[in-house]
Amino acid sequence: MAKKMINEPDTLSDPIVEHPGYEETESLVGLWGHPLHAMSVAFPVALTFCAFGADLFYWWSGELFWARAAIWAAGTAFLLGLLAGATGTAELLLVPGIRIRAPAWTHFVIAVLLLSLLGTNWGYRLQGYEAAVLPYGIVLSGFNVLVVMATGWHGGKLVFDHRLGTSKGKG
Repeated sequence: MAKKMINEPDTLSDPIVEHPGYEETESLVGLWGHPLHAMSVAFPVALTFCAFGADLFYWWSGELFWARAAIWAAGTAFLLGLLAGATGTAELLLVPGIRIRAPAWTHFVIAVLLLSLLGTNWGYRLQGYEAAVLPYGIVLSGFNVLVVMATGWHGGKLVFDHRLGTSKGKG
């Protein structure tokens, strides 16, 4: 049987869980109880997939329409991503129970990386959207899809496992 050290505590404690704001996880950035980040993040995610799909269709068909659709999807994904990022950043900085958790910061860092990649994808296409698709545009769009899946997975874990950024409702 192991002997107890003189200054050893009886139980171990988690300083994060014991933080006074740990339980404060309700969204503060919303409209009528609906979190803005959760509402706005779907658009850039969907448009990231649309840009990649349009690139694939352009590669397959050679139709100029798909190259034009890809630049619009890439640009709109970036601009709406900035909006979703602003609401997510506000949640991260304003809500103590979100700010104290390391997984929230992981999601934040990956999301900032994604925003820089979305902006790069759009900016690369601005000088000639048809020529930009092959080979680099389609590769960049495909990589964006992988990064959006990673940040979406981390964001989903925050909501479903930790119940962060949700509304407790009136009841």
